[in-house]
Amino acid sequence: MKADKTLDVRAFMCPMPIIKTKKAIEQMEPGQVLEILASDPGAKEDFPAWCKQTGHELLEIIEEGDVIKIYIRKK
Repeated sequence: MKADKTLDVRAFMCPMPIIKTKKAIEQMEPGQVLEILASDPGAKEDFPAWCKQTGHELLEIIEEGDVIKIYIRKK
């Protein structure tokens, strides 16, 4: 999947990945896609809940080894 911006939050545990994602997505244009690289297993539940709450579109969650790739389209 093509992303307009990549955010690496693998060094962080909850709630920092969500906080950093919020700041990154605020700087993007509507319709752009943000790729998030996470390592916190809780991200698989946290990001869908955050998208539902904020209205951003969760496009995909892919696990590659110990990296969780999350793709979100800004509303």
